[in-house]
Amino acid sequence: MTRRLVFLAALVAAALALAACGGGGDDDRDSPAGTASKPAPIRLGTKNFTEQYILGELYAQALRAKGIEVELKSDIGSSEIVDQAMQIGSLDMYPEYIGVLLSEIAGRSDRPDTAQAAYEEARQFQRGRGYELLAMTPFSDSNAIAVTPATAERYGLRSIADLRKVPGGARIGAPPEFRTRFEGLVGLRSRYGLRDARVRALPIGKQYAALDRGTVDAAAVFTTDGMLDEDEYVILEDPRNLFSFQNVAPVVRKAALQRTKGLAEAVDAVSATLTTEAMRSMNAEVDLDGKDPANVARAFLQAKRLL
Repeated sequence: MTRRLVFLAALVAAALALAACGGGGDDDRDSPAGTASKPAPIRLGTKNFTEQYILGELYAQALRAKGIEVELKSDIGSSEIVDQAMQIGSLDMYPEYIGVLLSEIAGRSDRPDTAQAAYEEARQFQRGRGYELLAMTPFSDSNAIAVTPATAERYGLRSIADLRKVPGGARIGAPPEFRTRFEGLVGLRSRYGLRDARVRALPIGKQYAALDRGTVDAAAVFTTDGMLDEDEYVILEDPRNLFSFQNVAPVVRKAALQRTKGLAEAVDAVSATLTTEAMRSMNAEVDLDGKDPANVARAFLQAKRLL
C-alpha cells in the first residue's frame, strides 16, 4: 500500500470507531452461509456534516419501513475516508455527490456538460469497482465560495476570480480536505490563478461564524446550506466551472443490492422527493432551529407518505 492508502486506512479505522460502527472486513455476509436465513443488515454510512446526517436518516428510515434491517453509521468523515471504508468492506452503502465522486475519487478534472452526463460517468466508474449508483436526486448540492455582503462591496467581489483583489491573498474557511481537492484550493489555483489564497481549516458548518467574525474573507459552502436561506451571504459566480454538478446518488455494493430485495426501490423513492427547496429547508431545521436530524427526516418521510 502507498503511504496515502495506509494513512486513509488509519483514518477509516478511527472514524468507524468514533461512529461506534464496529465491524470491518467483508466477512460472510455476502456468502450463501450468511444469507441462508435472512439478509444481513445494510451498513449505511454518511459523511460528517448536516445534510449527510439527514440523508442517512431518510434512507435508513425508509428502508426499515420496508422491513430491511439497517445499521446507520453517521459522521464517518470525508468522501475519501468513506470510500476507503467501502473498499475495506466496512460499509455497504452511502450517499455521494456525483461531482465529488468524479473529481476526488475517480481523479477526473474534466467537467461533464450536464448532470445526466456526470451521473453516467460516475456510474460507469463505480460499476468497475463492484458498486452500483442508484437514481440521483433532483437537487444538486454544489460547492461554492461565499462572502459577506460587506466583503463583496469592500473589494468589488462578484466572481471567484475577483478574490485576487483581496490584499495579501484571500483567507478561505473550509474543511481540511479543501487544501488538496481539485474542487478546492488546487482548482482555485489552476483555474483562477489564486496563488496567494490560503485555507483556514474549519469543521463543516463553522465557516459561517468565521465569515461573520471576519476571521476569513471567504468560505467554502454548499448551495443547499440552511444558512443561505437568510440571504446574509453572497455566492460568488464561477465562470470557469470549477464546481461541478453535485446531485446525490447513493453508492451501493452490488452484492448487498443483490441480496436485499426492495432496497433500490425504497431508496429511489426517497431520492425522487429531494428537491433543492426540500433539502435546504431540512438543513435549516437542523442548523438553525436545532432539531434532531432523525426527527426532521421522519417528519419529511411522513409528509411524503414514505413511512
